[in-house]
Amino acid sequence: MRTPLGLCGVDEAGRGPIAGPVYAAAVILPPRARLPGLDDSKKVNATQREELAHGIRRQALAWAVAFASVEEIDRFNILRASLLAMKRAIEALAVLPSEVWVDGLHVPPVCYPSRPIVGGDAKVRAISAASILAKTARDAEMVRVAALFPQYGFERHKGYATPEHLAALSQHGPCEIYRRSFAPVRAALGEEPLQQALF
Repeated sequence: MRTPLGLCGVDEAGRGPIAGPVYAAAVILPPRARLPGLDDSKKVNATQREELAHGIRRQALAWAVAFASVEEIDRFNILRASLLAMKRAIEALAVLPSEVWVDGLHVPPVCYPSRPIVGGDAKVRAISAASILAKTARDAEMVRVAALFPQYGFERHKGYATPEHLAALSQHGPCEIYRRSFAPVRAALGEEPLQQALF
């Protein structure tokens, strides 16, 4: 796959969790960036992600991270909120991209030539780099939030609906960072039966 000069890779992190914002990153890498082990953020461990994130920020021609809030997720839906976060990241770049390639099926509404690439986070280095920055930024936010709401264990599950997390949600009810449009949270609020919410 031929990569255009000035290519901006874009990816998001946090579409699946039931709590916390959704993050996105946009990255323009130089052709000869040296980032050993660069891959989709889901395929590298937390220590490797942090090391890669440092290298990406140091070597990128431009990079930016942005998010859409829980309120925006509930107002617009998670897909539209993810695209909004991507748009914000692209528009925050200090260098104008020649083209935007986005992981997945959809592209945000920006004034640059854009294309969606399914599995792009494993195929295109700039998208892999964006996935790393989005994931590390969101994880850091969830660790920060965990200190404010220690009863939920956000530092461990990062807002995903693990059994531990669902048990804490059932015991304590949702706090302000929960996505109230998501079924398990509606169930915890008594708005939807739990079995229906989970399956």
